[in-house]
Amino acid sequence: MTFVREAALSRIARLLRYAVSGGASACTHFGVGLALTEGLRVRPVAASTAGFVASIVVSYVLQHAWVFRSAAGHAVAGTRFLAVTAAAFALNTIVLGAGTEVLHAPYPIVQAVALLAIPVLNYSLNSRWTFRPAPDHRPLETER
Repeated sequence: MTFVREAALSRIARLLRYAVSGGASACTHFGVGLALTEGLRVRPVAASTAGFVASIVVSYVLQHAWVFRSAAGHAVAGTRFLAVTAAAFALNTIVLGAGTEVLHAPYPIVQAVALLAIPVLNYSLNSRWTFRPAPDHRPLETER
């Protein structure tokens, strides 16, 4: 296999792992929230907040260990991951504010736009900054 083809296949595999980790994170958010509201009668906002926090943990663990197979320390990568999460939250807020308040577009359409933009932002920042290999890091055979 040529180097270019190997690199392309590696990136596709990483994108697929990213999609799976995003699905696991979303299921965690929803599942924890549902269990708390329906099982323990926790108020919905508090339950969703707990689900969101749990989903951040799941997302970080999967992305660090599996998606990007990062050797970055948790102090650095974890801090950067939280910064990227904050940036995604800000993007969501800006898109929703501009779309619904300024442009008066319907919420479902505006939220759909935000939900398409956020994973692109997250993947770009996490792959290039949060979990990037150290300058002297050479990919392991399993990372290709």
